[in-house]
Amino acid sequence: PEVREAMGLAAVRVAQACHYDGSGTVEFLIDDQLNFYFLEMNTRLQVEHPVTELITGIDLVEQQIRIARGEKLSFGQEDLEIRGHAVELRVYAEDPLNDFLPSVGRLESYIRPTGDGIRLDDGYEQGLEIPIYYDPMIAKLVTYGQTRAEAIQRMIEAIDQYQIEGVATTLPFGKFVMEHPAFLEGRFDTGFVKKYFRPEAWEKKIKPEAELAARLALLIHLEEKKKLKAVRHATDDWRGY
Repeated sequence: PEVREAMGLAAVRVAQACHYDGSGTVEFLIDDQLNFYFLEMNTRLQVEHPVTELITGIDLVEQQIRIARGEKLSFGQEDLEIRGHAVELRVYAEDPLNDFLPSVGRLESYIRPTGDGIRLDDGYEQGLEIPIYYDPMIAKLVTYGQTRAEAIQRMIEAIDQYQIEGVATTLPFGKFVMEHPAFLEGRFDTGFVKKYFRPEAWEKKIKPEAELAARLALLIHLEEKKKLKAVRHATDDWRGY
C-alpha cells in the first residue's frame, strides 16, 4: 500500500508539473526491491480504462468529454476509493501458436459472454471481416470481483462463454495465463511469456479440447436440425387434414 500511494503521488506531481488537463496515465517500472522508476506518460484515455472505471465507479470517458467542454471534474482526489478487483484481457485476432502473428478473415461465429461482473467493449459482429489494415484487437474483455480470485474466475468463465470462429484469437492464451500458478499467486514479471509459454506443449493440450468442442457443436447442430425437421413434418400432416 505504501508503494502504491507513493506512485500515485508521483503521478499527480508529474501531471501538475506540466499543467495537464484531461485523462491520461503515468507509467512506472518496479523492481524486485519495490523501487519504482518513471517510464512514460500517455496523454490520452488508457486502453485499460474499463478497469479503473469498474473499481472506482468513475466514467472516465464522460469526465474527459466534460473537461474538453471546459467543465471541472465533478469529484476530488479525496473522493476516490478503490473497491474490489478487475482484470482486463485484450482479445486480439492473433495466433498464439504462430508467434502471435495477426489472423485475418471473416467472423463466422461471434457470441459474446454475459453475466454479473462481465464487461465487453467491442466493435465487431458475426459476419464482419478482420482486415489487414488495422490493429487486430477485437475487444476488451473485463471482469470484476470483490477479490482478485473472484475477478480471475469470472474471466475464465467469460473466456469459456466467448465464442469466436473464423480467425485465431488470444482467448485460449488468456485462459492459459489466468489458470497459471505464477499468475494466480502473483509471482510473475514481464518475462512471463518467455518463461512459461511453450506453444508446442500447449498445442497438444488444447487441440483435443478444440476437437471435442467441435464435435459437441456438431452434435447439437444435428439434434436441432432433427427437431426442426420433426416439427415441419408434424405441421405438414396437420395441413393435410
